[in-house]
Amino acid sequence: MRRRNAGFTLIEIMVVLVVVGLLAVIAVVNLGSGGQRQALENDIRELFLLMQTASEEAVFNNQELGVRVTDEGYRFLALDPLEESWEPLGERLFEPRQWSEGVVVTLDVDTSLPGLASGEDDGGEEEALQPDIVFFSSGESTAFELVFSPRGRDEVRHRLETDGLEPIEWLRPGESDDWEEE
Repeated sequence: MRRRNAGFTLIEIMVVLVVVGLLAVIAVVNLGSGGQRQALENDIRELFLLMQTASEEAVFNNQELGVRVTDEGYRFLALDPLEESWEPLGERLFEPRQWSEGVVVTLDVDTSLPGLASGEDDGGEEEALQPDIVFFSSGESTAFELVFSPRGRDEVRHRLETDGLEPIEWLRPGESDDWEEE
């Protein structure tokens, strides 16, 4: 009886290593883009919920609230009726926030509708605290469209939008194309 050596040949080991290497590369690439997509959706979800909350608080507290959107992040403001100026909202819930890395934000505000101007405009810090979007105590808001996409991937676009009378709507990439065709 002839005895057979137990074990794997060099070619079998090399094939297994190549397959494992390819699977590892695929997993890393998928996790990388999934992480960026998840961070983008988390940023949008957080802003969406905070804007809804700010809109409700404006009605309940009979006070105009606003949000200032920049390339770096956003902050919520409250109109001080005595000073006739916008001040940072002091509540912890509405602290200034930064966008996750790689998030590109474009804001389009309907300027044909009347806004809410602050008293005097001396430039400087006053101008930096002007909100882009205002939530009025009447329940209305500034009409706007806020578009989010990962840097370098313009085809993946999320939108937050309202006509100023309806609640804010979050349109995800597949939904926004369907919505535009109607």
